Amino acid sequence: MKKQTAGIHHITAIVGHPQENVDFYAGVLGLRLVKKTVNFDDPGTYHLYFGDDGGKPGTIITFFPWANAQQGAIGDGQVGVTSYVIPEGTMDFWEKRLARYHIQYTKSERFNEVYLTFDDPHGLHIEMVERGEGEKNNWTSGDITSDVEIKGFGGATLFSAQPEATAELLENVLGLEPVGKEGDFQRFRAPAEIGNIIDLKVEATDRGSMGVGTVHHIAWRAKDDHEQLEWQQLVTDNGYRVTPVQDRNYFNSIYFREHGKILFEIATDLPGFAHDESYEMMGEKLMLPAQYESLRDKLEQHLIPLTIKSLDGKDE
Repeated sequence: MKKQTAGIHHITAIVGHPQENVDFYAGVLGLRLVKKTVNFDDPGTYHLYFGDDGGKPGTIITFFPWANAQQGAIGDGQVGVTSYVIPEGTMDFWEKRLARYHIQYTKSERFNEVYLTFDDPHGLHIEMVERGEGEKNNWTSGDITSDVEIKGFGGATLFSAQPEATAELLENVLGLEPVGKEGDFQRFRAPAEIGNIIDLKVEATDRGSMGVGTVHHIAWRAKDDHEQLEWQQLVTDNGYRVTPVQDRNYFNSIYFREHGKILFEIATDLPGFAHDESYEMMGEKLMLPAQYESLRDKLEQHLIPLTIKSLDGKDE
């Protein structure tokens, strides 16, 4: 039987000033900051994780925020658009909310679904789509109640330098089901209820460049360490160079760059985000991996202070 990933585990992007990042994803979109830690390869930089109330796989977007860093360009070799799924009947709420915060948006239709499309403050392309699938997100933030709150990822749109090779990988290695083609896109589906729809742009255009406002990588789900090793072997057997397993504290990861130049990760669902702080306190404290704990005072003095605050009810 062909192996099949459940869908997206997380998406990681590069952004600018960390407070602007927090104000948008927690303040405007109402996501929960579930983990405040550092980039394991660059501990002087935050690694911020936003998701649903529990930080479940398929809901997590993570950021490396570098204030004053060079702007990137979205293009081939990247995730071009990150899609969020919202409850059915809530599009009007989100249109009004974006307008309230002076965020320009457009609406379009693709595969018989209506998409609300806009950019975050640093240039990442974001869209929202209504779907009935997916659990309710029990997190509340300001005027955003659980009835309208983002459930998690709807999926992502991939911009590939070799779309045919990327399509072959999605279907025949990762096990996604082809749904069909429409206009500039080919659609694939994974079995999870969220983070399950991948649209692949069928024509290559201009190569993207990494920097602020671009996605660094997309991670696919492996249920546990054993399955991850199976994925490692399968991907290797299909001709890709795969890294050794890397401990990311909240999941274990392997990485490879597919032929369309997009960086793929396969990450384990476990152990999750509540193993080093309680569910109630997730995101409150700077959490450091053991190798950096001795540097806590120095890092806390260097990192830009962050405040999680509700933007609702203030003067506009």
